[in-house]
Amino acid sequence: MLTEPSEWIMIIGNFGFPIAITVYLFIRFEKKIENLEVSINHLSEVIKDLRRD
Repeated sequence: MLTEPSEWIMIIGNFGFPIAITVYLFIRFEKKIENLEVSINHLSEVIKDLRRD
């Protein structure tokens, strides 16, 4: 069992940074994916309109 403060610091040092980077990238990619979804939906509507003409 982890009782020593130095062990906790070592674990946070080893895993904290990669976890923080992963969360940051997920947040950034989520925004980009939402923008892509909006663009694809708009493009789909434009294509539908062009086929009607």
